[in-house]
Amino acid sequence: MNEPTPDDVTSGAARDAGGWLGALPVALVATGADGHIVRWNPAAQELLGYAPPQVLGRHIADLLHPGTDRSLGRSLWETAATGRGVMGTVTAWHRDGHPMELEIWACPVPGRHSGTSVLIFAADAHRARRIRGSSAVWDGLFSRSPVGIAVFDTQLRFLRVNPALVTMNGVPESAHVGRRLAQVLPQTNTDEMEDAMRRVLTTGEPLLDFRRTGRTPADPLHDRAWSCSYVRLEDAAGRGIGVTATIADITEQQRVHAEMEESRRRLALLNEASIRIGTTLDLERTAQELADVAVPGLADAVTVDVLEALASGADPGAGLVGGSALRRLGKAPLVGSRIPDLLAPLGRTLVFPVTAPYTQALVDRQTFLIPHLDERAIAPAAGHTTTPEKLRRIGVRSFMMAPLVARDVVLGVATFYRLASAGPFGTNDVGLAGELAARAAVSVDNARLYHREHDTAVILQRSMLPQYITAPPGVEVAHRYLPASDANEIGGDWYDVIRLPQGKAALLIGDVMGHGIDAAAVMGRLSATVRALARLDLSPGELLGHLEATLADLAEPMLATFIYAVCDPATGHCRITRAGHPPPVVVTPDGTARLLDLPPGAPLGIGGVAFTTTDLDLEPGSLLVLYTDGLVESRGTDIDERLTDLTHLLAEPQQPLSHLCDSLISHLVPASADDDIALLIARIGSRIP
Repeated sequence: MNEPTPDDVTSGAARDAGGWLGALPVALVATGADGHIVRWNPAAQELLGYAPPQVLGRHIADLLHPGTDRSLGRSLWETAATGRGVMGTVTAWHRDGHPMELEIWACPVPGRHSGTSVLIFAADAHRARRIRGSSAVWDGLFSRSPVGIAVFDTQLRFLRVNPALVTMNGVPESAHVGRRLAQVLPQTNTDEMEDAMRRVLTTGEPLLDFRRTGRTPADPLHDRAWSCSYVRLEDAAGRGIGVTATIADITEQQRVHAEMEESRRRLALLNEASIRIGTTLDLERTAQELADVAVPGLADAVTVDVLEALASGADPGAGLVGGSALRRLGKAPLVGSRIPDLLAPLGRTLVFPVTAPYTQALVDRQTFLIPHLDERAIAPAAGHTTTPEKLRRIGVRSFMMAPLVARDVVLGVATFYRLASAGPFGTNDVGLAGELAARAAVSVDNARLYHREHDTAVILQRSMLPQYITAPPGVEVAHRYLPASDANEIGGDWYDVIRLPQGKAALLIGDVMGHGIDAAAVMGRLSATVRALARLDLSPGELLGHLEATLADLAEPMLATFIYAVCDPATGHCRITRAGHPPPVVVTPDGTARLLDLPPGAPLGIGGVAFTTTDLDLEPGSLLVLYTDGLVESRGTDIDERLTDLTHLLAEPQQPLSHLCDSLISHLVPASADDDIALLIARIGSRIP
């Protein structure tokens, strides 16, 4: 067997010396059997300052500080020379003249011919103590840390794991050491983790908060998540010698974060619903808005069905019951998905089944949920329809139906479909669907009430307008009434033509300020009062005074604008009184149209204001045009411009009056009137053949 040399035993001795090598400079000194120095490496020169020629051949004890008991050094060497490794602390003499405390470790190296040599390792005692202190801290941290810690070699094999990681993984330390991640934790994203660690080894850049996901033997039935940070381990020369990993279980934090994100998503969707659902009082649009809002935020497809009676403008009665007819008014998406293709189209009338699994739940105002739409779940519906099976075949895996409830009446149903990729509907989704359906239901019911009030107001308004107008000889009339598109804007516009004694005619038009049924009712009261007073042949001023008193008798104050004209077709003489109403237009037979410059007066109902009557004579065949403000007022347009447009349109007075009425309405009024409109045109005197 070959005699070992100092170089042969260096690495092993260094390991036994407590891991100094690579952590701090270690001097290597070898002596012969007689204690004289035979080897002095560069680290020894760096440590004590002596070059090899200055120490080779000298006795090892001669390097000790003069103030040190040199017998201690000689004793340590003699002990090592006898065949036992020894450790100790001595004070050496640095070449610069200052003492230096050293920790030494000496071990015998048997020689083939010259007896036993001694291999001595020496290091700065102060630095060695610091390193040992740091190592103790590291060992304590490693063993007591609640965070999982692992050390990997350059082949990414486990070298060491701490107790926290053993518990986290559910695998003993012995089953980690020497193995790769995939061998220890096959149900996690090991390929991604190893790719991350290789990057750290290559670049030296730490990687923080890398996510490990999957299942471990510690919890094999549930997916969990961990946050991992990787740092490269380096030797004294800066070469990568491994990777240390810290791992923290963040499953609970992820769950809380997911719940917070779900809450934010829910609030965002509800906020969007508050903005987008119910923008109009149109049933079909409201139903479609609900479907559009819910896709894709809540479901992959949505349909909205409303009671047929409600969609037809009738009262919903008792609401949804088995056998009720429903009309499909909302559906999303309209394109780009296979789901809607299997569902009934918009406008289709459907029959709500009597015995379907969801019937009673919806009738009882509860959401019906099938979280997992499998063969077993759809079996009860197989006798009614094949649609659920077709939906399942194209990937629909979750299904729920939410009733549209308003004022304790079920007005319809919203149905939500979700594909497997989005996961099943859960408890939070049921709540969200219920809130969306409730918002839509209130809007649907408001639309119903709006249409009912609108229809009521229109009926009341029309019933109080004169049903048949018989003009006296010499007067030709045409008239129009156009209700506002909004029930809230239907007001108290009215007109009338009343025969008076001596062949005269009373032409009148008025507008009760305010809107809705109340304004229409006051209009009816004023209309009846005017008819009664007109037959007394009162002057226009006296008649308006009595109307003022009529308004004063009302429980709630009301105002009204009004024009009252008494015309004699035989002479063309007219007496006109204006009470805050838009000015009438006179059109002469030659087509000259002008606004009459009459004292504007104050609206009826203000009180204490005297009304001024104006007398004028009209050419035979002239037109007197009375109208309410809805004809000439338009948002964003100056009133003077609109009045100019009116006079221009009246420049052809010889056309039939009914055509002239239609022309004014079509040119001055948009498709949906913002306010109701009354229009009365009278030709005074000889008729134009």
